Amino acid sequence: MPLLLQITIFLGASLLLVPLLKRFGIATVLGYLFTGMLLGPNVLNIASDAVAIQELGDFGVILLMFIIGLELRPQRLWEMRHSIFVMGSLQVGISGILLAVICFFALQQSIAASTVIGFALALSSTAFILQLLTEKQQLNTTFGQQSFSILLFQDMAAIPLIAIIPLLAGTESTHHGVAYFAAIVATFTGLFLFSRYLMRPFFRFVAKSGAHELITAVGLFIILGVVGLMDVLGISTTLGAFLTGVLLADSEFRHELEASIAPFKGLLLGLFFMTVGMTTKLSLFIDMPMLIIGGALVLMLVKMLALTAIARYFRQSWRNSLMLAACLAQGGEFAFVVLSVAVSEKVLTQAMMEPLTLMVTLSMVLTPVIYWLMNSVISPRLQKSDAAPEYDDIPDHHPPIIIAGFGRFGQIIARVAHIQHQPFTAVDSNLDKVDFVRTYGGKLYYGDAAQPDILRAAGIEHAKVFVLAIDDIEDSMNIARHIRLNYPNLKLLVRARDRHHVHLLRDIGVEHIWRETYLSSLGMAYHLLRDVGVSEDDAYKSIELFRNFDEALLSQQQHIYTDEQKVYETHRNALAELEHLFESDTQIRQPHTGVDLQRELRRDRIDVTRDDLE
Repeated sequence: MPLLLQITIFLGASLLLVPLLKRFGIATVLGYLFTGMLLGPNVLNIASDAVAIQELGDFGVILLMFIIGLELRPQRLWEMRHSIFVMGSLQVGISGILLAVICFFALQQSIAASTVIGFALALSSTAFILQLLTEKQQLNTTFGQQSFSILLFQDMAAIPLIAIIPLLAGTESTHHGVAYFAAIVATFTGLFLFSRYLMRPFFRFVAKSGAHELITAVGLFIILGVVGLMDVLGISTTLGAFLTGVLLADSEFRHELEASIAPFKGLLLGLFFMTVGMTTKLSLFIDMPMLIIGGALVLMLVKMLALTAIARYFRQSWRNSLMLAACLAQGGEFAFVVLSVAVSEKVLTQAMMEPLTLMVTLSMVLTPVIYWLMNSVISPRLQKSDAAPEYDDIPDHHPPIIIAGFGRFGQIIARVAHIQHQPFTAVDSNLDKVDFVRTYGGKLYYGDAAQPDILRAAGIEHAKVFVLAIDDIEDSMNIARHIRLNYPNLKLLVRARDRHHVHLLRDIGVEHIWRETYLSSLGMAYHLLRDVGVSEDDAYKSIELFRNFDEALLSQQQHIYTDEQKVYETHRNALAELEHLFESDTQIRQPHTGVDLQRELRRDRIDVTRDDLE
C-alpha cells in the first residue's frame, strides 16, 4: 500500500475513533493504540505495513523529546527540586529494581533485558495522568502536584535510559563504551556553543524579518539538523533532540517554538502509537492470558506499594499517598519508546516486547478504575485513621472578621486587615497552605467552612463581617444560604466567579458581591485607552459609562437568567452569552433616552476612581 494512502487512512480513522473513545473517558494515547489495533492485521487488516510509517512516527518521539527539553528551565526545576529529584528518583529507582528482579526470575530474561524492562515499566504515562487529573480538577491538589513532579523526573529519566541501551547491547552494537559517552560530551559542548553564538542570533534575524511562520521552519530545521548529525555520529537521535530543547529552554523564542511544534508532535506521536498498536498481537490475550493479565496486575501492585511507601516516608497523609499511588501505577508511553529502542539494539526480542506492550496497555486501561476505587471507596475509609487531617479547634476570641477561603482572593483581604490591626479568623481546607502560613505567624485554621460547627467555632455568632472568598461555586452557595438563613443580620461580603454566580447569590438575598476579575479588567481597559491616545478624562468617563451600563444590564438579566441556566453551563453557550453581551454593549454608544443607568446600580457599588484604575 502506498505510504500516502496509508497515512491518509490512519489520520481519517484517528479523527473518527479518538474523539469517540474520549467521550467514554479513554485517553488519547489509548485511542491511538486502539486505532492501530483495529486497522492492523489483528482485526480489520486495512493497513498492515507498519514499517512504512514507522520512521515518520519516530519523528513524533523526537519532537516529544525536544518539547520536554524546552520545559526543563532551571528555575522551574529548582522550585520543584524536592518532589522532582528526591521522590522522583526514589520512585524510578525502587520500582525499576523490583520490576527488573521480577522479570529476571519470572520471565527468564538476561540481566540487560531485565534492567531495560524493569526501568521502562517504572515510567508512568505523562499524557494519560495529566489528562485524568485535569478532567477531575485535581491537578492542583497535593498529590496532583507530586504526580506532576514525579512524571517530570520520569521524562528526564527516560533520556539516560535510552542512552545506555546501546551499552547494554554489548559487542552487538557499534554505539558503546567510552567513545559513545565521549561523543555525547563533545556533541553537547558543540551544541551549547552553536546555541549561544549561532542559533539564537539566527532566530532573532528571522524574527526581525516579520515572517513569523519562519520561526516554525527554523525550529524544525534545527531539530532535523541535529537529529541528522546524531544519526551520522551514531548517537541517540532522541537524546540529541532533548539536548537541543534544553539549550533553547531559556530562549525568548521558547513559547513560540513550543506552540508551533506541538501540533506536529501530537500528530506524529499519534502515528507512532498507532504503529505500536498495529504490531501488537491481540492473539496473545488468548494464547497467554495469565501472563498478560497477571503481568499488568503485578506491575500496578509493585508501583502502588513503592509509591505509597515513599509518600508515607515523607509523612504524607494516607489519602495523598494512596491517590499518588493510584495515579502513577500504570505503565506509560515511554515504555513503548524504550522497548522499541531495546528491540532495535537487539537487547530485547520482538517476541518479548509484544506481551509487554499489552501489559502496559492493559495497565493504562485499568488506571481509571483503580483511581475511582481509591478516590471513592478505599481512601475515605482509611482517611478516618489518619491523624493529620483533623480539623483544628478554633479558639473563639470573638473576632469581628471571619474570612472563609485563604486563596489569592482571601489572602489580599487578610493582609489589608492585618495592616490596619483588624483581628480576624481565617478558615481554609488546604492543610499544606495552613502549615505554610503558620510558619510565618499567620492566624489561619484548618477546617471546612461549609460545616456549621466550624463556623460556630470560628465565632460567627459574634462576628460583624463574614468574607466568603471560596473558589468553589457550590460550596460558596451552600455557605451563603446557611448564613442568610441563620445569621440574617451578619454583613456578608462574597466573592463571585462570574455573572451566573452573581445571579445565584442575588437570588438568595446577598447584596455585597464582587466579581473576582472585574475591577482589574477595568483597570487594564483604562490603561489601554490611555496608551492609544484617549485623554485621561475621556478614558475615565468611558470606563464609568461601561461600568454603569454593565451593572444595569446585570440587574435587568436577574429575572430571566434561570431560563438560560443550562446554556451558561456549557462552553458553547458561554460564547453565545458573550455574543449577547457584545450586542448589548453597542447600546453604550447610542444616546440614552430617559434611562438613568446610575439609578439601576446596586447600593453597595464601589465607585472606581482614577487612582483605582492607575
